[in-house]
Amino acid sequence: MLKLIWIIISLILIGLIFVRTPQNQGIGSFSTKNNLLGSPSSAEQFLNNLTILLIISYFGFALILNFSN
Repeated sequence: MLKLIWIIISLILIGLIFVRTPQNQGIGSFSTKNNLLGSPSSAEQFLNNLTILLIISYFGFALILNFSN
């Protein structure tokens, strides 16, 4: 059961990483970006928090599965 949860988390993480577009599109975006030091939108902040939570849980399950064998 833990291994299935670990696999699902890894697939969700892979999907999130591929779906997310990069913030900057090269050096030219620095001149056009007006909120360089501002906070991200609420949706982007939610995706950042979700990604961090999934990464932490992924490593947690990896440690649990590694030490259970």
